[in-house]
Amino acid sequence: MPRWQGKSKGTPLGYRIFVFVIRTFGLKPAYVLLRFVAFYYLLFSWSSSKHIYRYFRRFHRYGLIRSVISIYRNYYIFGQTLLDKVVVMAGIDNKFTYDFDGEDNLRQIVKGGRGGILLSGHVGNWEAAGHLLKRLDTRINVVMYDGEHQQIKDYLEQVTGGRNLKVILIRPDMSHVYAMGEALQKNELICLHADRFLEGNKTVPRNFLGEEAHFPQGPFLLSSSFKVPVSVVFAFKESATHYHFYGSTLLERSADESKTDFMDRLLSSFTRELEQKVKMYPEQWFNYFNFWGK
Repeated sequence: MPRWQGKSKGTPLGYRIFVFVIRTFGLKPAYVLLRFVAFYYLLFSWSSSKHIYRYFRRFHRYGLIRSVISIYRNYYIFGQTLLDKVVVMAGIDNKFTYDFDGEDNLRQIVKGGRGGILLSGHVGNWEAAGHLLKRLDTRINVVMYDGEHQQIKDYLEQVTGGRNLKVILIRPDMSHVYAMGEALQKNELICLHADRFLEGNKTVPRNFLGEEAHFPQGPFLLSSSFKVPVSVVFAFKESATHYHFYGSTLLERSADESKTDFMDRLLSSFTRELEQKVKMYPEQWFNYFNFWGK
């Protein structure tokens, strides 16, 4: 099986340096500094580079040189999305622009008054679509593993002030399920990342980019348990200051559909949408482990 440890890289000092540069000199100088960081990861982070190299070579059929260049660009864009996320969530002045495909689908969820679930993955940077989140006039709750270093979490909370997004941490006592239910009762939206799992979690195999990969069962099981509409959402960086948001048509469990059948339909829709977007934006795949591991 793929071995993702539930943790993200980075240090509190690194975040402080970049936030200082952004607030003092602007986002562009921070991007310049980021080029050196991306080059460092290209040279010295073989534990992650080997997996993303295989992804470009085997699943996109890139040549050797193009694969290496794409690894660098992948690290660089990933760093940009992290900085963009801080800028948007902290309310720092920026020149970001957005295209929205499927905004009406999310507005339809809010209008329904029952809340809804957004399925996404570790590609692109949908959180940076901050203006859309504000225009929806409801809270977005992101369900995630407690994988960030506590000092990093505390610092980012201080910087962003908790704007726009509320984090619901996955707990062994299943208290996150109750927190999700309370949020839905308030007509809020729940975002679940559905492309990673910790070792020991239940998974479901699906063909993805031509080979069998394992997806976590949890997000789809939860989505099928709540009787609310579901949309698959992504946002990809198309230039230094422009993002493109995608929100799929709404998926709802029909009266005569079992939970298992609906869960299977959700999984098929998610993998189909994810595969399509990864082909469109191959360098914005941010899963640095053996995703297709047996």
